[in-house]
Amino acid sequence: MSQEFLLATEQPSQSHEQQELHGVVRQEHTPPGDQQLQYGYAARQGGGPTSSGSGHKHKITLIPLVFLIYFEVAGGPYGAEKAVLAAGPLFTLLGFLIFPFAWGVPESLITAELATAFPGNGGFVLWADHAFGPLAGFLLGMWKYLSIVINIAAYMALIADYLGGSGVAPAVAQPGGARTAAVIGMTLLLSLVNYAGVSVVGWGAVALGMVSLAPFVLMTAMAVPKVRPSRWASQVKGEKDWRLFFNTLFWNLNYWDCASTMAGEVERPERTFPRALAVAVVLIAGSYLLPLMAATGATDASPDAWVNGYLADAAGIIGGPWLKYWTGAGAVISSIGMFEAQMSSGTFQLLGMADMGLLPAVFSRRAARTAWARCSSSPPSSGSA
Repeated sequence: MSQEFLLATEQPSQSHEQQELHGVVRQEHTPPGDQQLQYGYAARQGGGPTSSGSGHKHKITLIPLVFLIYFEVAGGPYGAEKAVLAAGPLFTLLGFLIFPFAWGVPESLITAELATAFPGNGGFVLWADHAFGPLAGFLLGMWKYLSIVINIAAYMALIADYLGGSGVAPAVAQPGGARTAAVIGMTLLLSLVNYAGVSVVGWGAVALGMVSLAPFVLMTAMAVPKVRPSRWASQVKGEKDWRLFFNTLFWNLNYWDCASTMAGEVERPERTFPRALAVAVVLIAGSYLLPLMAATGATDASPDAWVNGYLADAAGIIGGPWLKYWTGAGAVISSIGMFEAQMSSGTFQLLGMADMGLLPAVFSRRAARTAWARCSSSPPSSGSA
């Protein structure tokens, strides 16, 4: 590239139009890797390229990326019950109708644009590094990584709570050796899925997403004849808790940028990322809005009854005990999906940081299919929950 440029500039007889034409031809024949370096998105601030995504055949395609984003952001309507408790059914339905588009669409558009402009592993760390320098990128990466470790630790504890509370494994319901062993064992077992590679994680997320969404699809369909729109106008007792309401909305509809850390593993990110984010916005909005419309419109429960886990009770009222237990089991499946998605996101975040020179090179080493150093660093932390 540089030799062609020098030859072009050393020939004064060429017209301005000819020089522009030669520039277009050189751009069209430049290899994709050189084009990335030419436009700057694969080069770190003051250093070399983030090449962690190159040379690996197992890429994330559209459908797996949609469900990875789904589990990063939502994982299902579990946890949305407190919005009904805080402000009543009507405001909850309006919130989950408006907020995914008022907040999720702008954030997803930013993510799609930057992930396309900087299609390397590291995502938001790479963006901060380019915009503000290595210190900002390092601090952002470390803070985000800490939050991921805390989150995935909580998922294993939630699974233990469900298994103990449902009677499947009563010994893990209370603190003690059995609970600790169960949490550590589940953490190590689920971490092995990430060792299998990002393609396995992606298609695993598809399977987990379909199974966890299935009871809500059935509940929504079965609730249609029982829905009474007047129930949506039910009011809470006393004043509405707007702080809890908006916190619940934000908590359930955040983290659209997390999948950007795997941009280097996505097949044709300039096409796949915008499409996946667009589909994910609609999927996530529907996965909250439709079950909430069904549960609040087909049951007579007051807003005070809407504590965490009430969606499973509503499913039992609408479809029977079998649907209640399936919906409750979906909470475990959803927690597994969120664990896998966030662990994979953290894996490639640290991989990208190592490629940028922000972490030791050991974090950029790969096994046959995945980045093993980050996978190895998380289980001890999350297993201690």
